[in-house]
Parts: sequence; C-alpha cells; structure tokens
Amino acid sequence: MAIIEDVQKAMKASRWVHFACHGVQSTTPTESALLLAGSSRLTLSNIIKLSLPNADLAFLSACQTATGSRGLQDESVHLTAGMLLVGYRGVIGTMWSIMDNDAPQVASDVYAHLLETSPPDPTRAAEALHLAVQKLQKNKSFLHWVTFVHFGI
Repeated sequence: MAIIEDVQKAMKASRWVHFACHGVQSTTPTESALLLAGSSRLTLSNIIKLSLPNADLAFLSACQTATGSRGLQDESVHLTAGMLLVGYRGVIGTMWSIMDNDAPQVASDVYAHLLETSPPDPTRAAEALHLAVQKLQKNKSFLHWVTFVHFGI
C-alpha cells in the first residue's frame, strides 16, 4: 500500500503526471487499474478519492485506460475519466491495448510538441497527440494509432 500512497502524494504535488505501465480494465469499473511496482494497483477507486485542483495534464501510457464497460455502455467509467474527475484539465489515454514500441514514440512526440513553448502549455496536449498520431499513421496500420485519445482541454 505504501507505493499507492507515494504515487497519490506525488500526484498531489505535481501539475503533470505520466504513467508508463500496464493498465487493466475490470468488469467492475472502479477496480480498473494502473499496475505499478510489485503487485501494487492504482485503481479507479483509489484515484477518485483524490482532489487535485492544480492538476493540468495526465498521460496514461498504458493499455485500456479509456475503455468503457459493456455493463455501463451509456457511461464513461474508466481511468481516463477518473483523472478528469479529480481535477486534471486534460488526459491522454488509450481505448484498448497499445503496442510496446508505439507508446514511447507517441509520448516522445507529444512532449516534444508541448515543450516547444516556454513554459510548456498543457492545453496544447490534444494538438500534440494529433501530431504524434499523424506520424504513426504514415508507417503503421490503423490498429497502432487509433487507440490513443485525448479528453478535456
């Protein structure tokens, strides 16, 4: 549990967060999780207990972070939505599994675009993701790039 508490503390202290890990969608949506070190799971139920009024951008570079539930088809109950709920103004997530080689490339391209301005502007995350995905589109099939999504501003 200490790892979860450390991550939550870091989230409270930071305006931006980036998770590069495994993500899992559960049939019980609040148990969907980012898999951290060891067997630690940062679940949606852990996340929605936070209040992060100064949060700007969350990048969830993990599988299934914006995957909905078949049981709740009219609702958006997933990790990406949870990040919006607790205060992040923008969240980059994935609708299903991502390829191991694609995730770091997309992240690198997104941050390269965001860091072009000083100070970095998190409200440009949607545009940055769009440009990163366009690069993938040139060389990869649609299953490689269509999973990446941006929610918020």
